[in-house]
Amino acid sequence: MSDRIRFDALKPALIVARREIRDQFRDWRVIFPILALTMFFPALMNFTARQAVNFVQQYGASLIAERFIPFLLMIVGFFPISISLVIALESFAGETERHSIEPLLSSPLTDWQLYLGKLLASLVPPVLGSYLGITVYLIGIYRSVGWQADPVFLLQVILLTTVQALVMVSGAVVVSTQTTSVRAANLLASFIIIPAALLIQGESVVMLWGSYDLRWWVIIALTLIAGMLVRAGLAHFNREDLLGREIDVLDFRKSWRVFKRAFVGEAHSLREWLIHEVGQSIKKILIPLVISTVLLGVGIWMGMDISSKLGLAPEVLDLDKIIDLDQSIVSGLKSVGFISWRSALTIWFHNLRVVLLATVLGIFSFGILGILV
Repeated sequence: MSDRIRFDALKPALIVARREIRDQFRDWRVIFPILALTMFFPALMNFTARQAVNFVQQYGASLIAERFIPFLLMIVGFFPISISLVIALESFAGETERHSIEPLLSSPLTDWQLYLGKLLASLVPPVLGSYLGITVYLIGIYRSVGWQADPVFLLQVILLTTVQALVMVSGAVVVSTQTTSVRAANLLASFIIIPAALLIQGESVVMLWGSYDLRWWVIIALTLIAGMLVRAGLAHFNREDLLGREIDVLDFRKSWRVFKRAFVGEAHSLREWLIHEVGQSIKKILIPLVISTVLLGVGIWMGMDISSKLGLAPEVLDLDKIIDLDQSIVSGLKSVGFISWRSALTIWFHNLRVVLLATVLGIFSFGILGILV
């Protein structure tokens, strides 16, 4: 009975998604570029792979060809996602600009049903385009050089393409809900495309490395980030704000007031703030704190287990030799003037830079990148 209730609640979102997908496939100006580029790009990659294989075989570097062809397969899967990102950016911002979203917002749909329906509608075309491109590439590369993908590797590429599409599309839909024009959404899309391009560079290293286990961890990491983006979009989507916002204005005073109100809360003294506000904040993040603590314990246990299997020589763990070595290093550093207030300040600036970089990069991973490492 509960499953039936959940499906009934999900059914309106599926109706919205079906309506949006039907409208997209009816518009040839949307479908033709996706199909044309999706069919052309795998053919181009097939030609590139064939030329690369013929070139490296002259020098006996068959390993390069074996790693280069799977790398092109990953690029073929990513290409339709990048060109179809405009569909997700236009999902809310475009209809708001054309004033065609009012009937949909006035429907009895809940906010999460409307958001989820738009998200699914924006996700289906790029994913189908990616699968089509992968299929065309595999058929072409088999007919040209006889290469066949390993089943496990092919599964990893399909999963990687799907979660990449979900990450980029969910991020684009979040941008679309928070902007008032397609122009602003396209400009803000750089914060999605640039990290995705950097991610592809990192995945290319993993692909050329040929490590299956590491690819599974990349898939898990992207799945967690996609879940964070979908959750953020569901939490911050509000149809009243979407209808009432006419133009985006950068108001630093209002931003400061919002931040101050959220940071100080109802406290009138430092004691009230520590007792009530900090306590309420800890309650809100209690589950992440528990998860982080458990993962920290698992990391310590794994580190101890790995160190016990390394089998270090007993003389390496000799405490007296370690103390003598530390004293000789300290005396040597003092003799060259390294240990001073300047060196302490240098170390402090180094640690401060690391914290700032971790904070900035944590924005793109919702603060979970350190835990993933």
